[in-house]
Amino acid sequence: MAETSESRINERNISKEMRESFLDYAMSVIVSRALPDVRDGLKPVHRRILYGLNEQGMTPDKPYKKSARIVGDVMGKYHPHGDSSIYEAMVRMAQEFSYRYPLVDGQGNFGSMDGDGAAAMRYTEARMTKLALELLRDINKDTIDFIDNYDGNEREPSVLPSRFPNLLVNGASGIAVGMATNIPPHNMREVIDGVLSLSHNPEISTAELMEDIQGPDFPTAGLILGKSGIRRAYETGRGSIMMRAKADIESRGGGRERIVVTEIPFQVNKARMIEKIADLVRDKKIEGITDLRDETSLRTGVRIVIDVRKDANASVILNNLYKQTPLQTSFGFNMIALVNGRPQLITLKEALYHYLEHQKEVVRRRTAYNLRKAKDRAHILEGLRIALDHIDEIITIIRESETDKVAMDSLQTRFSLSERQAQAILDMRLRRLTGLERDKIENEYNELIAYIAELEEILADEEKLLALVREELTDIKERYGDDRRTEIQLGGVDHLEDEDLIPEEQIVISLSHNNYIKRLPVSTYRAQNRGGRGVQGMNTLEDDFVSQLVTTSTHDDVLFFTNKGRVYKLRGYEVPELSRQSKGIPVVNAIALESDEVISTMIAVKDLDSEDNFLVFVTKKGLVKRSALSNFNRINKNGKIAIKFRDDDELVAVRLTDGHKHILIGTSQASLIRFKETDIRAMSRIASGVKGISLREDDEVIGLGVADEDNQAEILVVTEKGYGKRTPIGEYRLSRRAGMGIKTANITERNGKLVCIATVEGNEDVMVVTDHGVIIRMEVEDISVNGRNTQGVRLIRLDEDQFVSTVAKVKQEPDDLEAEEQDSGMSKEVAEIDSDNADDSKETLREDFMARVEEDIANEDEIDE
Repeated sequence: MAETSESRINERNISKEMRESFLDYAMSVIVSRALPDVRDGLKPVHRRILYGLNEQGMTPDKPYKKSARIVGDVMGKYHPHGDSSIYEAMVRMAQEFSYRYPLVDGQGNFGSMDGDGAAAMRYTEARMTKLALELLRDINKDTIDFIDNYDGNEREPSVLPSRFPNLLVNGASGIAVGMATNIPPHNMREVIDGVLSLSHNPEISTAELMEDIQGPDFPTAGLILGKSGIRRAYETGRGSIMMRAKADIESRGGGRERIVVTEIPFQVNKARMIEKIADLVRDKKIEGITDLRDETSLRTGVRIVIDVRKDANASVILNNLYKQTPLQTSFGFNMIALVNGRPQLITLKEALYHYLEHQKEVVRRRTAYNLRKAKDRAHILEGLRIALDHIDEIITIIRESETDKVAMDSLQTRFSLSERQAQAILDMRLRRLTGLERDKIENEYNELIAYIAELEEILADEEKLLALVREELTDIKERYGDDRRTEIQLGGVDHLEDEDLIPEEQIVISLSHNNYIKRLPVSTYRAQNRGGRGVQGMNTLEDDFVSQLVTTSTHDDVLFFTNKGRVYKLRGYEVPELSRQSKGIPVVNAIALESDEVISTMIAVKDLDSEDNFLVFVTKKGLVKRSALSNFNRINKNGKIAIKFRDDDELVAVRLTDGHKHILIGTSQASLIRFKETDIRAMSRIASGVKGISLREDDEVIGLGVADEDNQAEILVVTEKGYGKRTPIGEYRLSRRAGMGIKTANITERNGKLVCIATVEGNEDVMVVTDHGVIIRMEVEDISVNGRNTQGVRLIRLDEDQFVSTVAKVKQEPDDLEAEEQDSGMSKEVAEIDSDNADDSKETLREDFMARVEEDIANEDEIDE
């Protein structure tokens, strides 16, 4: 007994045994369970369900049968892996939101888009759909091979004839061991058109196939953004596409809007998607939604209603929903299927090729089967024709024979008949001897001879075989094809840009002397009369002050030029929006500045690719450069060189022009030169520039202005002690660049040096910013127009330790701000400003009067060029 046990023990290396056993298991899962066959697009469980339904006679013209009966029969005969896997697979084949063209006609609760499971199999009923019959058509005509089932007691098909390309039409998904497949569904008309195109041109390209097959066509419809992901997937077998729900913005009266979602992405759980939206609203991650309802019904289909608050932007909310919820999601292509029993990553063309080859084989085998049957029948008919021609003799032979065997042998010997022919004659009824029956046999025989010749021609001619495949595919397309459901947005992006989530609005971007940056809506700063104390726009640190302001849109680009001559780029919305009192964030948190690099000027632009616009640069030492704006269209996070400096020069300002402006350069000692932009030749991005103005000792450039050639603009100058004025540009004669300029203001101890010059047209507001972060906004029209050789009038009252650091132009707000203050109540800060204005009114009138006197008696001495 011991010897017997020892003889049955085989020593094995455990690592080798584990490896081989796992590989056997993995291949079993891959081939026999998880991956579809490239020919019929079915996994074994789906194939067995359909074959079981067909064998049980559960066709569309028969009554429904209990699902439990179907599952039990399939499990007992073909699929021994459990009833739940069989029932779940059958349920999916019956769901109109899972299969583009359902293969099972279910009656009862078969689940929902909300993730609800189907009722138990004892409650539901099912049968095949008409389309499913096309997968099994001609299965009994030797079109495919049959194999033994799991216990060898039954036979099952290794593949179905599949008279339409089911792999692409209904798609497939599955997880095997070490690999997975994910193939989206497509439109039947398009896929069959693709097969037909391939049959006509075997060398067809993927791009040409995509003229027929536009892309996936999901049962839940929805949108696909762009075609690049589709093309990549079709060419390589792998790729990703962006799916988006179909949503419309509707008006619901009273200036309110609602978002109505009528189609959702494929495989998205609707209930969980709605729950996700509700969570985002509750957590205030998306604001502006007042109500959320699911109005989906069998009559109306999917309908999710999202009510939007009156003051909210429905488009922005919808874009946020796209980005943060499954209203927009991706579908990853992984087109793996079994090719000749082996898993293989296939392209679109390969999928169509293997299907076409399968159909050719199916039709060839069916034709051969029909030929055999036709020849067999013709053989019998030939015997019957002989019998009819010699009927009297045959009757005599049969009458004289003692047994059937003797009669058969006699007939075979006398008329050279085969055993089958002799048997057919013996079985022939007497009524076949009538003239009418004789004609029928003759006609049938002649038709069979023609049919046999036709079948032989099909088998002998590949093109005729292919023509038959095309004819049958076209017939299926016409009977079962339908219109595309999923819309492909050509030119759409493959992902949602951040810009789509940000409402477009005018903003102010402020930069402090110590490089703290932030943005605020323009409406934050309310227009005031000149001479006020202003509104606190930034709480600066000690020894810090606001140095620059630009007004732009959240969707425009802002170029940042540094003292090192580099340029960086941010979108308006990329600058963080903070409170009015906030000092901002360090600019290095938004721009990758080097350690010794600071922002010297900012400029806002709309279109960096413009070929008609230029940037004009001016440096502290008076150099000027003109460069095409398109030179700055590609700026990465590390920036680009914008200008190269000579010696220790610095960049003062940059302005956007159309190439035909007048350039005005002003200095701290109140010199200003005006010349044509065309005096500066266009230079490369890294050029240093040419001389724009000649400077006196201890003088430096403080500003750059641009104006049209029609001389309608005015020159606004502001001094460091809060004085300013407007002067018509016509008072500055046009000269050539590199001169010393002419006087633009009378500089005294009272008003101080110039800190800013700008060109204005009178319809703007200006913001005057102090070194303590105080900002005052006023209309340009409120600033007096004076001659070049005057001091100007007070724009802002400053304490003894304050001075003006910068000035920026902004667009006027259309609102009647005074009426708004009366309706809503003035803020404490504005009330204080009005009080200060009352105290200073006499001084302001005196300053205006003195400015006019100065203008009348001024000696307008010019500074020689």
